[in-house]
Amino acid sequence: MTNLHRSLVLGCSALALASCGADEIVSPGTGGDIIINPPATPAPTPAPTPTPTSGPVTAAAECPTISNPAGLADDGTETGPTGEYRVCILPAVFSASTTLPFVEGLVYRMNGRVDVGTDGGPTATANDTNVELTIEPGAIIVASGSSFLNVNRGNTIQANGTASRPIIFTSTNNVTGVDLNQDTSGRWGGVVLSGRAPVTDCIAPGATPGTTACERQVEGAAQPALFGGATADDSSGSMTFVQIRYSGFVLSGDNELQSLTTGGVGSGTTLNNIMSYNSSDDGVEFFGGVMNVSNLIVVGAEDDSIDTDTGVKANLQNVIAIQRPGFGDTIIEADSSNGLEEDTPRQNVKISNATFIANSGVGDQAIRIRGFADFTIVNSVLIDQSGNTPCLRVDNPETLNRAANASIDEAGPVVFNSFVLDCATDFRDGSGGVTAADVQTRFNAGSNNNAGFTNTLSMTFINGANENGVAVFDPTSLGAFFTLPTNIGAVYPGNNTWFQGWTCNSATVTFDTAVSDCTSLPIY
Repeated sequence: MTNLHRSLVLGCSALALASCGADEIVSPGTGGDIIINPPATPAPTPAPTPTPTSGPVTAAAECPTISNPAGLADDGTETGPTGEYRVCILPAVFSASTTLPFVEGLVYRMNGRVDVGTDGGPTATANDTNVELTIEPGAIIVASGSSFLNVNRGNTIQANGTASRPIIFTSTNNVTGVDLNQDTSGRWGGVVLSGRAPVTDCIAPGATPGTTACERQVEGAAQPALFGGATADDSSGSMTFVQIRYSGFVLSGDNELQSLTTGGVGSGTTLNNIMSYNSSDDGVEFFGGVMNVSNLIVVGAEDDSIDTDTGVKANLQNVIAIQRPGFGDTIIEADSSNGLEEDTPRQNVKISNATFIANSGVGDQAIRIRGFADFTIVNSVLIDQSGNTPCLRVDNPETLNRAANASIDEAGPVVFNSFVLDCATDFRDGSGGVTAADVQTRFNAGSNNNAGFTNTLSMTFINGANENGVAVFDPTSLGAFFTLPTNIGAVYPGNNTWFQGWTCNSATVTFDTAVSDCTSLPIY
């Protein structure tokens, strides 16, 4: 039986994220509207999670000394299935550049909102605090309730784990093992990066979208948390080899944090090898900004796996999104239909080499593109395991078919190339008079698409013969970020180890038998 050496008294603010349109910094959803040869036998079901009565971890003797003036408060120890851990409470504000070292037998805890620096406004000035929070590989940061980490404008995070020692943001329950199972979610807030790149849907009446006058706000905190500006190459730092587990705390009504929220994050930011697990809202949500993301994994999100909004320009390559059976809304929800569709910059998201496994608890659609957004999906696989969720929906004729027009930042119709669908229903009607036949016509206009595909995936997400037989579209034509793959899908011959070591397993999907279950903590 788990022994709690010290109970936690949580002082968490009731926070809410920005709301300035239908889908904002919080996303309540749509509301209804390598070759690895395939195994001869079915992929094994993940083994039950081990629940040892004790573990080998011994609590660290004390909290480390850090350069931040507030220091770390020692809150005693907690014991769980993997051992005993020293609990060190993070300051409410990092006011000086600080490193959180990896210490065996130690976890860092957030009590409420934790800020990195103070907000420097939409443009860089001499008043910027320029605080950088560095987190060493293997460090574990825990939280409960409405606690969340916010990296303010003019400050940065360097949370760079390794393939063998990822950085883990998770619930306190992940330490104690109490009240934690394969369906646990929503136990704390998440990670928010606030940058100075352009956004739309401004909170200030009359502000011009995409300018320094156009900002958006993380609401509900004692002090405002703003993002947005006009610096496309702004940097919020770097996050690599990071897991974010059990996040998505409900703040009020439909206001809910997700695992990773980016607001106005610029292209100077590095986001690679990120795993979101069991968020009670979205897996990731990108609000405006200019972003490049590679090796993204979203498992078990209860709203959208990937939500994009307010003028984001984003490139993504190597993406795995898997819904937990009976949970979740869409795999992709693109933009909002809220009367601000003509704001610029217009959203333009490009995805290459994704494997999407839909198993929706809502069943409306696996992918929904709307709000006059520009969207491209190439070299990808979409499978519906629920048997009742249509693959593709596009709302409004302008989203589906409008011709390119640089004067209004319009890139042209939605684009699908080398994209295969294995769904009982491939297309559905959208709003604004768009019919399923219209969506199918646009899909068929692309090259090497197949809406009658039969998947041969193994281990849920690894290509089989049919996937490897699909001709590849060259994504380098979409931008310098992309590399030319040899196959479609996220995991294929020659690209079949990138997910190993830094992920965690669950009843939904097993990534690597050498890593721990998501209900447990790794032991180094």
